[in-house]
Amino acid sequence: MGRAQAIDDDELLARLTTTFREVGYEAASLSLLADAAGLKKASLYHRFPGGKEEMAQAVLQSAADSLDVQVLHVLEGEGPPERRVAQALDALKRFYAGGKQACLLNMLAAGHIASNAFTPMITTMFDRLTRSFARVARDAGQGEGQARMAARRAVMLLQGSLVMVRGTGDSSLFDEALEMIRSSLLGEGE
Repeated sequence: MGRAQAIDDDELLARLTTTFREVGYEAASLSLLADAAGLKKASLYHRFPGGKEEMAQAVLQSAADSLDVQVLHVLEGEGPPERRVAQALDALKRFYAGGKQACLLNMLAAGHIASNAFTPMITTMFDRLTRSFARVARDAGQGEGQARMAARRAVMLLQGSLVMVRGTGDSSLFDEALEMIRSSLLGEGE
């Protein structure tokens, strides 16, 4: 019988996620990742034989799964658009700790943004989020073109606010962006 793992998979992914969010892919050395995980490098390699890239892929997949369940399914679900938008924005607020956590998509894309091992998944995640925002905007009564524009605006507001909060330390900017996203998707004030 093998030894019990020092840290379970969920906790390990949470710790690796925090590290990638804080320093990005390029700066996340194996030593830094091992320290964050509370494991020796050899133990980390045992869990992720593909090294840092496999760790980042696992972290990205975990984030995609969470986003899918907590946000996309809500936006694409049944019920009044106002309720779906409110629930999805609440989930995004929790997902990004009120704007205090950097966007993992941005932190893994940085450096070689034109194309890296993460580009296909990052592109897919942005596309799915945009489509889900557009769907709820259409359900709120916006035409196809307006819904697409509102969805793109929502993604840009979300991402831009995370960058601004990271640069200024003012998390109220994230709350302000969420309110603008809500208004845009529901066609208010246009």
